Amino acid sequence: MLTWIILAVIVVVVLWVVAIFNGLVVLKNRAKEAWADIDVQLKRRYDLIPNLVETVKGYAAHEKELFEKVTQARASAMNAQGVQGKAQAENMLSGALKSLFAVSEAYPDLKASVNFLELQRELTDTEDKIQASRRFYNTNVRDLNIKIESFPDSMLANMFGFTKMDLFEIAASEKEPVKVQF
Repeated sequence: MLTWIILAVIVVVVLWVVAIFNGLVVLKNRAKEAWADIDVQLKRRYDLIPNLVETVKGYAAHEKELFEKVTQARASAMNAQGVQGKAQAENMLSGALKSLFAVSEAYPDLKASVNFLELQRELTDTEDKIQASRRFYNTNVRDLNIKIESFPDSMLANMFGFTKMDLFEIAASEKEPVKVQF
């Protein structure tokens, strides 16, 4: 009888460890998936930027320094590694894009261009999707981090090598999508 009780306790403990481990794996994979969603939207954004720059160049050819700044910011963002590095590079890119749109204000023909308006719409849509992806990522990372820090899960998380992930945080001024006003 005592053997069955000990065996039952062992089975319950093993099932409990398996459930915690599997829960941590699910949360970690959701966070990775959410990061991949951010990457997809950022790639879309990076693909739109050269078209936007070329469209504006046609109207504002003397703004060479600004175009170089946008191009450099795009390259930095594409090459950034890690969550924090990517967040900083994205902040710089957003600032450069805001400057580009500010310059467009001085060119009425550009503001009326069908290509420019379509690119602006696409970029706004992409910015909205990036925001949603960031929220989704941060929610999943938050859930994983809570589980990793909560007792008794924290003991098993440490034992199995699960570590906290960084949130995708951006500067307060960058929390709004790129706004273009005509």
